[in-house]
Amino acid sequence: MNRKATAPPLFYIKAILGLYLLLGFLSACKPAQRSTAQATPSLPGEQTSAQVATNTAAAPTPVPPTQQPLAAIADGWEISLAEYQSELAQYKAARGTELVPEDEDRVLEDLVNQALLASAASKNGFSVDDALLDERTQLLIDQLGSQAALDGWMQTYGYDQATFRQALRRSIASAWMRDQIAAGVPKTAEQIHARQILLYNLDQANEVVGLLRAGNDFGNLAVQYDPVARGDLGWFPRGYLLDEKLEEVAFSLQPEAYSEVIQTLAGYHILQLLERDAQRPLTPEALLALQVQAVQSWLNERRSQSEVQVLLP
Repeated sequence: MNRKATAPPLFYIKAILGLYLLLGFLSACKPAQRSTAQATPSLPGEQTSAQVATNTAAAPTPVPPTQQPLAAIADGWEISLAEYQSELAQYKAARGTELVPEDEDRVLEDLVNQALLASAASKNGFSVDDALLDERTQLLIDQLGSQAALDGWMQTYGYDQATFRQALRRSIASAWMRDQIAAGVPKTAEQIHARQILLYNLDQANEVVGLLRAGNDFGNLAVQYDPVARGDLGWFPRGYLLDEKLEEVAFSLQPEAYSEVIQTLAGYHILQLLERDAQRPLTPEALLALQVQAVQSWLNERRSQSEVQVLLP
């Protein structure tokens, strides 16, 4: 990556600040646009072990209006033009290439997502005061080694004290709300244990189905095409597989039954269901996948009922 040698690593700074909130794995959310609806939807995951409040009617405006040029306003939360430009500079440094319009949209999308989460955090009673900002800033300084290191990073990417603290304030609040949503995802779920035979030629896949119908053992055939994993997909819940069609077929099977040929972008699949458990603890990977989905679903719903103004020149 191309960056000044004196600047702290971008991924390190971003990880400490918590600004790598949604950029990337939630980029499928729809582009920023203005919606005239302003009603607040019910928030998935709000009633967690923290018992966050759900009465948002009298919530204060998260950030007082300013006279600074703005890139966007999302549900009352301002995103300054200076901060947007700083985020673009960081994204460009991370990619090591010139940005295209899709990159600019993606950066703005992430900032809007954070703003929507931060606004909801404020409406649920979570506030970021100056003491907390000072504490997090000092933690960052300690981890970087000096105030000069932080100042150098801010100078490299165009932050002043005001835009830095604004970004940090929103980052803390949005991360809190994200965690509330994630905490609402159950730790157990209906899961199935399945295996597959994956082929890349339809004629060959149909031939394998013919062998199965003739009485050949699924497991023996799976080993022929996948000697390492033996076609074992392990246990997984709904919403875990990338292909919805594949998942729908898998959950429709009865134990020991196998499917017809299923075509996906990956190839031609033949599935067999081995076991089913109505309430099985989720693996860390499966839980994370469902938590990501929960946050994305929350954002999709929030956007449909929130006002997002894009004010870029």
